[in-house]
Amino acid sequence: MFIQILVVDDDEAIVRVIKRYLEQASYDVLTAHDGATAMRIIEQARPDLLILDLMLPDHDGWDITRELRANSATENLPIIMLTARVEDTDMIIGLELGADDYVTKPFNARSLVARVRAILRRSYRQETTVLPKTNRLQRGKIALDKDTRQVVVADKPVALTRTEFQLLEMFMARPGHTLTRDELLEKGLGYAYTGMGRALDTHIRNLRKKIEIDPDTPEYIQTVYGIGYRFIAEAGR
Repeated sequence: MFIQILVVDDDEAIVRVIKRYLEQASYDVLTAHDGATAMRIIEQARPDLLILDLMLPDHDGWDITRELRANSATENLPIIMLTARVEDTDMIIGLELGADDYVTKPFNARSLVARVRAILRRSYRQETTVLPKTNRLQRGKIALDKDTRQVVVADKPVALTRTEFQLLEMFMARPGHTLTRDELLEKGLGYAYTGMGRALDTHIRNLRKKIEIDPDTPEYIQTVYGIGYRFIAEAGR
């Protein structure tokens, strides 16, 4: 299957390294060193995944991500943010804007390729899985439609990122069941390795902000300390 990835970074040496490793993994790679060129390539080539540096000479990755998520043609484009900034607040902002992953420099190129594979595998599975006859889940005041990928909370539509939707679907499919952090990482985010706990917690926190009346006192997605999270179907009734 032909998969095309766009790598955007103003550091040409980093772009060359990422490009080499991705091509060794049989991906077709496009490159750009500034935001304007990146947006032009995205419009023309429609890549399958974007690896995006946060700090670019003309745009920042946050603005580009915001613009892509606001466009119906690119709202589902998987995005991995790549940055030298290591503050938790930067990661939270990136994930809240809709990035699928956040990688800090310096990074292991093989690990980056593994993350690319995980996100593409999850994206491909969502697009090609044959769904059962009942494609709508209703739990309390939350309704999730797997065909249209729409979520409604208390009769109001809620916009979720790809990752947030995947996590909510996992929760709603098994109400009352405690999902371990490893299960959520591997099946929800596609990561079969450790070290991504902060990203998972950020996605859960963002999801709570969108579906809970009080995210600080969640009714639906409850923390099971030391294990993971559990969805309470009776909440909000």
